[in-house]
Amino acid sequence: MAMKRINAQDGAEAAGAYAQAVEVTGTTRRLYISGQAPITVRGEVPSTFKEQAETVWKNILAQLYAADMSVENLVKATTFLADRKYRDENRDVRQAMLHGHTFALTVVLAGMFEDGWLLEIDAIAEK
Repeated sequence: MAMKRINAQDGAEAAGAYAQAVEVTGTTRRLYISGQAPITVRGEVPSTFKEQAETVWKNILAQLYAADMSVENLVKATTFLADRKYRDENRDVRQAMLHGHTFALTVVLAGMFEDGWLLEIDAIAEK
């Protein structure tokens, strides 16, 4: 798989650690990861945003590994945040958990499915 990050010179610059567009060639498989909630393998929801974000990315990584993929296969993710105040912390956790890997990204402010959830993330990976 080859992944080319595209940030058009005549378009708006990316406002954070993501690519404006991603072109993927040479793939044979695509993985759609459903929205992952901040629920640990023990069924617990952590209390802080940082812990919830780490839990969500751990859940996404688990799905990737189960499909014989890794962080480098992520090409698109949509993050649903309960509040704008988590924007910077969300970015910091994502960069730390994914070791700086960038891909196409959308962040949406939304009501959460369950009380206590502060975010949910779905993703697409290619291999």
